[in-house]
Amino acid sequence: MAQNTYSLATRIKMVNGLSMPQIHLGLYMTSPRETTQIVQWAIEAGYRGFDSAQMYGNERETGQGIETFLSSKMNTKGLQRKDIHYTTKLVSNSTFDAARKSITQSVQKSGLGYVDLFLLHSPYGGKQARLESWRAVEQAIEDGEVKIGGVSNFGVRHIQEMIDSKPKVMPAVNQIEVHPFNTRAEIRSICDKNNIMVEAYAPLARALRMSHPTITTLATKYACTPGQLMVRWSCQHGMVPLPKSSKKARIIENSQVEHFAISSEDIRKMDELDEYLVTDWDPVDCP
Repeated sequence: MAQNTYSLATRIKMVNGLSMPQIHLGLYMTSPRETTQIVQWAIEAGYRGFDSAQMYGNERETGQGIETFLSSKMNTKGLQRKDIHYTTKLVSNSTFDAARKSITQSVQKSGLGYVDLFLLHSPYGGKQARLESWRAVEQAIEDGEVKIGGVSNFGVRHIQEMIDSKPKVMPAVNQIEVHPFNTRAEIRSICDKNNIMVEAYAPLARALRMSHPTITTLATKYACTPGQLMVRWSCQHGMVPLPKSSKKARIIENSQVEHFAISSEDIRKMDELDEYLVTDWDPVDCP
């Protein structure tokens, strides 16, 4: 727990010297119809990081939301493209050529000129497909289409495989499901040892445990919502949480975690809630 204050203005430094926002808005399965408006609400509220994916079908609309806000009267702070951190992900691992072409398509679809963070969305496809696809990410970084490369849903063996392959560029990020009910201690440990930032998707456990007695008791203690408590837990563990909502008020509320700090004792209590709760897919052990 490196610091006490976390907000939408907080940026976290990466091993490659670049930085990204501490809190991002997740756009998992947000419909194209609503994505453009949600993104504009979020930028107005102070969000600077947005997490899309080829699989979500909303890359174009995410880019449109960013561009629309930046060129509108709502942009009273004079924000520019460089102030926004945009993430997207490769839908499936395959050959170098297929992956490299797919990355270019994502850049073009977003209309943003480049992607700040490009991830392999999963380890599916086998070792050769993973390493070939990663080589395509490295090439995209070299070509200027991508600023930072990373992976998602990679388990310990997949991270070790990547290390053993001695890539030109190591993944800077591993985005996995992490929350107090699935703490992923082993994956986080190998990431920490290799300077790989952990991004936490589903940081609110998709609201499946909001009424858990420990969560509600601590939320009362810290005068915050259960969602704010869980986002703050991620931040204090040095992770980058990606809370998701399609409601304007909830988008704002989930990010307001600067007014309290969870004690070390209460962090431990939350850690002990781990039950390996998986709220979606779980490819971390795939071959």
